[in-house]
Amino acid sequence: MKDKGRIRTPIVCVLGHVDHGKTSLLDRIRGSSVVATEDGAITQHIGATIVPIDAIRRMSGSMEKVPLNVPGLLFIDTPGHHAFTTLRARGGALADMAVLVVDINQGFQPQTIEALQILRTYRTPFVVAATKIDRLHGWRVHRDETFLASFARQNDRVREILETRLYEIVGKLSELGFSAERFDRVTNFQRNLAIVPLSAHTGEGIAELLMVMIGLAQRYMEQDLSLSAEGPGQGTILEVKEEKGLGTTLDLILYDGTLSVGDEIAVAKQDEIIITKVRALLQPRPLQEILVEDRFSRVKSVTAAAGIKVSAPNLEGAVAGSPVQVVRGNADEAIAKIKREMETINVHLSAEGLIIKADTIGALEALCKELEEKEIGVMRAGVGSVSRHDLIEAMTIKNPYYRVLIAFSTPVLPDAAEMMREPGFPVRVFEGRVIYKLVDDYILWRDELKRKADQQRFEQIIFPAKIRVLPHCIFRQSNPAVVGVRVLGGTLRTDVTLIQRDGRKVGHVKSMQLNQENIKEAQTGAEVAISIEGATVGRQLDVDDELYVDIPERHVKVLEKEMFSHLPVHTQEVLAEFTTMRRKENPFWGK
Repeated sequence: MKDKGRIRTPIVCVLGHVDHGKTSLLDRIRGSSVVATEDGAITQHIGATIVPIDAIRRMSGSMEKVPLNVPGLLFIDTPGHHAFTTLRARGGALADMAVLVVDINQGFQPQTIEALQILRTYRTPFVVAATKIDRLHGWRVHRDETFLASFARQNDRVREILETRLYEIVGKLSELGFSAERFDRVTNFQRNLAIVPLSAHTGEGIAELLMVMIGLAQRYMEQDLSLSAEGPGQGTILEVKEEKGLGTTLDLILYDGTLSVGDEIAVAKQDEIIITKVRALLQPRPLQEILVEDRFSRVKSVTAAAGIKVSAPNLEGAVAGSPVQVVRGNADEAIAKIKREMETINVHLSAEGLIIKADTIGALEALCKELEEKEIGVMRAGVGSVSRHDLIEAMTIKNPYYRVLIAFSTPVLPDAAEMMREPGFPVRVFEGRVIYKLVDDYILWRDELKRKADQQRFEQIIFPAKIRVLPHCIFRQSNPAVVGVRVLGGTLRTDVTLIQRDGRKVGHVKSMQLNQENIKEAQTGAEVAISIEGATVGRQLDVDDELYVDIPERHVKVLEKEMFSHLPVHTQEVLAEFTTMRRKENPFWGK
């Protein structure tokens, strides 16, 4: 039963390119300094930060008197796409909203586009944070000001630079199918993406970002965020960690209901689902990051949405990204529910297609969706490393264009890697960490393979040609006959049969010479000497005779249906003459 009077804290994912400032942005909001403690200033772990509504009111100023019933924002800080696609709830993405971080100076990078496509797949509402405005040439810093106030105090040239960069982002989003505008120019937030220019370094624009996020949650998500305050807690495991004095603990995002000390919870391990009892709940203080705050406050109960550390027996081997369910009454129901969630992969498999592997269910779904949009079949999809068994299965695929395995962000096991190194190994394996690039690489490879196959097939096709026997150029009467000819149209090749206009066979072109050099083909207008096996001048052919290359019926079908538009006009004309000649006797010949 949903409690209409209350709504839970929206869960917000922060995505973007590797060095565009995701963690710096959260640092600015929470006033801590995770960047300084992380290797290379890049987030190495998944974190959860709750920002209470009173802190947001203080930061934004303009919202002091606005009535708000959103309790705050729970930020999940993600290294790239991984957490977003790992953290799942009810068969979909866990996040209610997202912030896509884009460096205003660098624009869209591969991981930015990757994040966008994942957001589109899961239909997650998001706001674009155009970061690092303080690095625009000539920008005058006004610390912790709103963007609009700081922007108004910049000179015309700086304002023009910012607007140009902003419209480059708007243009790129438009190319990718999103309508976007600077946040203060958006009239309908359901139809248009809001772009908030800001600086995590100086604090400019942070207030407006929070204001837009809270406004979106308040206005458009009230129904989705309605709280099952009394319902059994449901969450997703962020990380499984050893803590001194506590043993194995779970860093958990509780997205619905209530979790209390003493509750029994169902937890997924690699091969089983266990029931255990909560010994302690450790809640990070507001505005502190779950991964760097050692001084947790112990609580008896927690209500969604929240980041919480859970201490309980037998948590070793619990799976990050898997669901956790409070057991109320029937334990079998909770176990069955977790099993269903663990097994639910929303992918459309085809009878004919390639094989895909990915690091998470969510990433697998996103990859499958991208392939589906490009009308590429997926025969089998799985989570985990690429094994020898996967490759053996791929080898059995009959269609050479699908004898492929795409591995997204997941390793190849040593025995499989050894198999791939074998000479003439028949399966093509594509590995990478950017979904759309993997798909593009596959399409390039497939199209090149098709082009080569077509080229090989077309090289075996007998092409139309029409020739005239030249006077004074009878070099040999027979065995074989050698005569000079002009190519009137099409392409004359060796190893073809010549016929008269009435269909009578003349002989077989054995060889061709131009300026006493052997050649394989001659184009329209060329004059060449040809040797014709089985022909005698004066019997099968004579001076000024116009002869045609005899084309088999099945070759005519390929020429007319697959190649006609690519043939030169003079070749098309000769083909039309030849088919008209043949169809006088049989109107359906070659059709």
